[in-house]
Amino acid sequence: MAKLYSEQSKKEIKLNPKDETVSFILNFSKSLSVIKYKDVTFESHKN
Repeated sequence: MAKLYSEQSKKEIKLNPKDETVSFILNFSKSLSVIKYKDVTFESHKN
């Protein structure tokens, strides 16, 4: 039968990442460049 995915889950997960992890992810996303040309997508890093 159909499953209802709109119901809230009963389990709450609290994540506490380190400051170094957040900094790494932010810097990584800043250096990522995505270029779309016709039907092709290129991803490159500016480092």
